[in-house]
Amino acid sequence: MKRYYIKSMWAIVAAVLLGASACTKNFDVYNQDNTGITPDDLKGDFNDIGAFLTRAQRSIINFSDGGDPNSYQLQQNLNADCYSGYFMSPNPFNGGQNNLSYSLISGWNGEPFKVGYLNIMASVNRLRRNGVDTAYPAVWAVAQILQVTGMSRVTDIYGPIPYSQVGTSKSAIPYDSQEDVYKRFFLELDSATNNLRAQINGSLKPLPFSFAKFDLVYDGDSTKWLQFANSLRLRLAMHIVKVAPALAQQQAEKALDPANGGVITSNTGNMKVKVLGAGFSNPLVFIAQNWLDIRIGASIQSYMSGYNDPRIGKYFDKSTDTTFTSRYQGIRIGSINGNVSKSDYTGYSSLNLTNGTPSFSITTPVQIMTAAEVYFLRAEAALRNWANAGGDAETLYNQGITTSMEQWGATPGAYLTDNTSTPAGFTDPKNAANNAPSPSAITIKWDNAATPEAKMERLITQKWIAMFPEGQEAWTEFRRTGYPKLFPVVNNFSGGVIKSDVQIRRLPFPQNEYNTNSAEVTKAISLLKGPDNGATRLWWDVQ
Repeated sequence: MKRYYIKSMWAIVAAVLLGASACTKNFDVYNQDNTGITPDDLKGDFNDIGAFLTRAQRSIINFSDGGDPNSYQLQQNLNADCYSGYFMSPNPFNGGQNNLSYSLISGWNGEPFKVGYLNIMASVNRLRRNGVDTAYPAVWAVAQILQVTGMSRVTDIYGPIPYSQVGTSKSAIPYDSQEDVYKRFFLELDSATNNLRAQINGSLKPLPFSFAKFDLVYDGDSTKWLQFANSLRLRLAMHIVKVAPALAQQQAEKALDPANGGVITSNTGNMKVKVLGAGFSNPLVFIAQNWLDIRIGASIQSYMSGYNDPRIGKYFDKSTDTTFTSRYQGIRIGSINGNVSKSDYTGYSSLNLTNGTPSFSITTPVQIMTAAEVYFLRAEAALRNWANAGGDAETLYNQGITTSMEQWGATPGAYLTDNTSTPAGFTDPKNAANNAPSPSAITIKWDNAATPEAKMERLITQKWIAMFPEGQEAWTEFRRTGYPKLFPVVNNFSGGVIKSDVQIRRLPFPQNEYNTNSAEVTKAISLLKGPDNGATRLWWDVQ
């Protein structure tokens, strides 16, 4: 795992957004152009659009630079992917004193922030500088959707972030409250969806180039981008349902209104970024296969084993450790300390890379959002009696499960009618101290007579299983709802700051912000309404 340092990130961002030249004395690594390609070189064949658009797509879950996925490992894999209950690393980084045991390492916490600004916002704003917003409104719409997709993940990690004034200065960049950032997301989605509808209905001129060659998701299909944008709006609306219920309902009903273009309803509309081109690889697969740095988490293994879930063999390989019988075996978060070596746990279950017909390879598209997730969002909308859900909660819940089964090539069998199976207790064959009883008694079959809370737990638990392996959204949903019930960390080295039963709620602001934007990050803490640590809840994260 490599580390990159920046002395003045905002100088670089401003240079890209404002068109000024930044001196290399302001930073160590970024803004060094080793390609020899000038802006004029990119204009041929509309590559001044394609280069920045593809970079933004590849950066949401970052594999934009090709080669080793060092950035993604810190951007997501060693935080949200593990906090979600999906994964755990067998590597005792820093003697086990690291983010996975709540001993938050400053050098690890800034990568999501950095990728958001230097890869996503800088790329999108470069498209604006190139005149895409006025010349090709439908392409600009896709750029806006990518920015909202990527930056929603950044704010859901930190809370307040610089957003509305990014690029206006090379030094002090004010932070926006998370509430204001979300409201701006909805306005940007308004603009994007209006332009996409105009392109679809023929109000805009046809593009003078093939957009498909720059579109790593939908091959230039504006209708699918519109449906993803509406689905994204629905996702973001549900995030804020506890703190801003009226706004959440308004935005969700707008997303679900058929007159606005619809949402993702089939797996052909799943938002997945294709892994194309020499040197590019699926970063999660790379880390699991080449570095052996990530393995399946105990929580997801507990639920899927207990439910006899038909997808388990599509998600995971069985263990290869010869000291115990081969089986689906996860690792408890926070259990890998300085007393064990990495090799002790690399034989536990990994992604499905070898067993049967593997679901994962180095070129597997990177999943951002699926039709199954959208069905579960609609089921929750129905539970809340919102308009335009398109069905009752039970029907949409069942559709979410069957759509996920179809996505993974699994046969549901009697899964939907199983009202007895519950998550399994966890056993670590190498260390009984890591054992834990079943985290929940929730069953699979929908029960209209259940309490509202039991309905919510059942719905979110199945949604969580279906969203695998996308840990960022899974962690967000856990924080928003409290579900599924996850095993707590075995070793909590936060010094009492983060409660094990509550679990981690956010990452602290990057140290680089304190070094180069200190006055504004200090103001941001007041917007956060709590100390800058992993225990403080975000704006939408209310009990």
